[in-house]
Amino acid sequence: MSTRTQEFEEFALARTPALLRSARLLSGDAHLAEDLVQDTLAKVYVRWHATLRGPIDNPVAYAHTALTRTFLSNRRRRSSTERPYADLPDRPVADATGAAETRMALDEALAGLAPADRAVLVLRYLEDLSVEETAARMGVSSGAVRNRSMRALERIRPLLDTSLTITPERGTTRE
Repeated sequence: MSTRTQEFEEFALARTPALLRSARLLSGDAHLAEDLVQDTLAKVYVRWHATLRGPIDNPVAYAHTALTRTFLSNRRRRSSTERPYADLPDRPVADATGAAETRMALDEALAGLAPADRAVLVLRYLEDLSVEETAARMGVSSGAVRNRSMRALERIRPLLDTSLTITPERGTTRE
C-alpha cells in the first residue's frame, strides 16, 4: 500500500465521525448521511491522489466543502424528494432530558426548509462556521449567506416555540 493511500485511510478514519455528524444535520436522515459521507470520501480520495494538482492544502476544509456541495447536488435531483418511511408511533418516546424531542423538533423544522436554507443554518449555527467559511463551502457570496440565513431563520422561528417543539397549529411546509 502506498504512503498516500495510507495517509488517506488515516484521514478518513479520523474525519468520518465529524463528516457523519455534519451530513446527518444537513440531510436529517442517517442513511442518506452515510451515503453522502461515502460520496464525499470518494471525491476526496480522487483529489488526494491527483498528482497534477498537488496536495490538498487543507484536507478537513476540502472534505467539509465537498460534503456540503454533495448534499446540495443530491437535493437537486428529482429522486431526492422520495422519502421512504416505516410506520412510526404517534408520539416519540423521549429520554429523561427531553433531548430526543428537541432533536426531532429541530429536524422536522429544518426539513421544512429549502436545501440551501437548511445548509446555511446547519453550517452557520450548528457547525458554528463564520459567514465567510459558510460562503466558501457553499460556493456563494458572503452576502448571499447573510441574506439566506436571515430568511431561513424567519421561516423556521414560527415553527418552533421557545422549548424547541413544533407548534401544532403551524406544522411544516416545504417550498
